Amino acid sequence: MTLVRSQRATKKQDGKCYVLTPERYVGAEALEEEEESLDEKMLHLTAKFERQFAESAKLEPMIQENLPRVGSGG
Repeated sequence: MTLVRSQRATKKQDGKCYVLTPERYVGAEALEEEEESLDEKMLHLTAKFERQFAESAKLEPMIQENLPRVGSGG
């Protein structure tokens, strides 16, 4: 990544001052703060994982039943 020179530097290297915040890197965009708290996000992600695990449990027997036919070409 390319560092951008600034008068408000936080790091000196080889006698040059550089700002080391991500939004100062060339081509990097500042990230927006998330509206959802970590607790809310974890609740949503946990619910999503539970749905995906349930679907996986439902599909696994069908996959195991069909896998021998796919593997043998018949």
